[in-house]
Amino acid sequence: MKRIGLYPGTFDPVTYGHIDIIRRAFRLVDHLVVGIGVNSSKAPMLSFDERAALIEAETAPLGKELGATLEVRSFTGLVVDAADDAGAGIIVRGLRGAVDFEYENQMVGMNTIMNPAVETVFLSATPEVSFISSTLVRQIASMGGDISRFVPPRVAEKVLAAVK
Repeated sequence: MKRIGLYPGTFDPVTYGHIDIIRRAFRLVDHLVVGIGVNSSKAPMLSFDERAALIEAETAPLGKELGATLEVRSFTGLVVDAADDAGAGIIVRGLRGAVDFEYENQMVGMNTIMNPAVETVFLSATPEVSFISSTLVRQIASMGGDISRFVPPRVAEKVLAAVK
């Protein structure tokens, strides 16, 4: 049976932290769906198509190396429903620290009640990327700072073009 996982987020932009979690998730599943959450009340810096293309460019080769496939799709609504729609039995969540754990642990409880067939797996960020957040990357870029240590070059290029 094919193991399918869903890694949900906004990925605005995709960072080295996200890529680390995706690389490690490829070891757990045969097919990873990266679900980009779309919220009509929020205006992302990068379009869905830009985010999807960057995620595919940066991570599909990693999946191929590790024997897994990648799919990027959008979703609205509940993550647990997005997992069900993708046929995923696993939701992958990255944790940067204790604050993330507290929030994510609450979500697991709620998701388990809504769909007990879907498990959530926490992957702790590696120390080299545990401090990176998309929000901070956007803030640094908008203030003219160097984001090259937090995102791949093609992502930095798109982000810098978006803030001009």
